[in-house]
Amino acid sequence: MANIREIQSRINSIKDTMKITNAMYMISSSKLTQAKKKLADTEPYFYGLQGEISRILRHMPEMAQHPFFDARENIPAEKRKIGSIVVSADKGLAGSYNHNIFKLEEELLKTPGEHKLFVVGELGRHYFARRQVEVDTHFQYTVQKPTMHRARDIGGKIIEQFLEGELDEVYIIYTRMENSIKSEAEMVKLLPLEKSDFHEMKMPLNVHREEIQLYPSVKSVMDNIVPNYVNGMVYGALVEAFASEHNARMMAMKSATDSATELTRELSMQYNRARQAAITQEITEVCAGARAQKNKRK
Repeated sequence: MANIREIQSRINSIKDTMKITNAMYMISSSKLTQAKKKLADTEPYFYGLQGEISRILRHMPEMAQHPFFDARENIPAEKRKIGSIVVSADKGLAGSYNHNIFKLEEELLKTPGEHKLFVVGELGRHYFARRQVEVDTHFQYTVQKPTMHRARDIGGKIIEQFLEGELDEVYIIYTRMENSIKSEAEMVKLLPLEKSDFHEMKMPLNVHREEIQLYPSVKSVMDNIVPNYVNGMVYGALVEAFASEHNARMMAMKSATDSATELTRELSMQYNRARQAAITQEITEVCAGARAQKNKRK
């Protein structure tokens, strides 16, 4: 059994670690609240854009032939240029958060086609660099404090490469937080858009369908709405990933704190037993010495 001093040293060390895990938990909790507010503030606008695209497609079905909806089915699978935006974290201590993202991207890289990889987040860049996977250097961003400006920069570059034929498909891989306990890595197709994603609202036959007029032209309106919609999807993914990262870190820190608390309890019991044994030993030695002195006097 370890001596009293060693046990006390371990207890103090664990308590110092608990201060760090508690502080990280509080920081992540604060950042998670901020991220949720950002998402709640911007979601209505982008849902509105989605509704407008759905409305245009309902009135002008021919817009499904717009370049943003071009699936380029004539290109064989092995020659398709597939772009993927991977949103990872900048730091560790977040459980399996990064592992799940990397696993999903590696599965995509195994599919036929010419793959082009864009990575947001330091850990993602280091991970794929170690595996000698070529990463596009356009998005050398941190994932901390996601902004609309950053989303527009990413979305603009992706749209430009898609329209110029440098990319035939674009996916974004990020972590979506389903609730405070569960988060799941998800792959969403950004481009080309699919008409099935804009479900037509079912309306009763006796309800009047409004007429709409679009200026200067339907194509011009779509040319403006769709990039904003794609930027919104990118921004939503960045904020969701940011929230999921801090939620995962909160859970990891809570688990670490709980384990440290349990370990401290066990060590305290060991410390008390060792201290009691030392006191008993000391009393035994004192009694033995007293008895020896008494026997000498006789």
